[in-house]
Amino acid sequence: MTPAPATAGTAGGAASAALRAAIAEDMRQIPAGFCEMGTPKSRYEADRDSPRRRVKLSGFQISAVTVSNRIFARFIEESGYVTTAGREGWSFVFHLFLAEPKVWLTHPAGTPWWRRVTGADWAHPEGPESDLAGREDHPVTHVSWHDAEAFAAFTGTSLPSEAQWEYAARGGLTRMKFPWGNDLTPAGRHGHNIWQGRFPDQNSAEDGFAGTAPVRAFSPNGYGLFNMTGNVWEWTADSFGPLPAAQHPPRPDPVSQVTGGSKVMRGGSHLCHDSYCGRYFVHSRSHNTAESSTGHIGFRVIGADTV
Repeated sequence: MTPAPATAGTAGGAASAALRAAIAEDMRQIPAGFCEMGTPKSRYEADRDSPRRRVKLSGFQISAVTVSNRIFARFIEESGYVTTAGREGWSFVFHLFLAEPKVWLTHPAGTPWWRRVTGADWAHPEGPESDLAGREDHPVTHVSWHDAEAFAAFTGTSLPSEAQWEYAARGGLTRMKFPWGNDLTPAGRHGHNIWQGRFPDQNSAEDGFAGTAPVRAFSPNGYGLFNMTGNVWEWTADSFGPLPAAQHPPRPDPVSQVTGGSKVMRGGSHLCHDSYCGRYFVHSRSHNTAESSTGHIGFRVIGADTV
């Protein structure tokens, strides 16, 4: 297929009926209801994820899975879009995934495990010599918030608000830590893909995955959604700020009142570990700049309409 005309960083035209249908096939209906966002007490005060507050959500559709490499490749082919990492020529790769970490020594202050790798992007997750063979159904990574927004605009979808994301992640449960309950390993089984071992140098991969897992790995939550915690951080539509203010009656369909600034990410990733980043709960939130691109951030989308 010949890509639609596009300039760097823009997606030309609109998605084909086939691509839209593939995305629609994975949509799950979330019923209208109430959600207790947040946690009674923050583990990381800067996350501003406490106290709990009750909000009201209209019904909406959200994808059962994060956008996969397979689906993102179709978007790239049809739109001619060039991702942030593709335009800038580099992205951040976790050091253990590099064949020669000593070749790539530039890293952000305080996080030497992230290496700036020339040629790393969504199609080359560990740099120019890597590819997606065998990972077609893993979540796309090395995508910025701008990339996620471009995908959504091209396919007639949207990024979920932070409130929609948490409500969906809870899967119909209330006051639970995980999409399945409060036990990290129910019946001794891992429920999601996070770090086991000694971060950042030794990952035992007891959950079966040292890096990303397929988008349908592990059991879905009560709404039929996969990997709402662990695997990859997920961009949301909202800018980072305080959670919606508590009020009575509960605030309906809240969105961030902050404009600009960094964007909220939800759910944690395969690199989350209790010793460093215990943010693999349904209430967990973090944020990054809209231009940021790393090997552990992806996204999922919602349908165009609420009901």
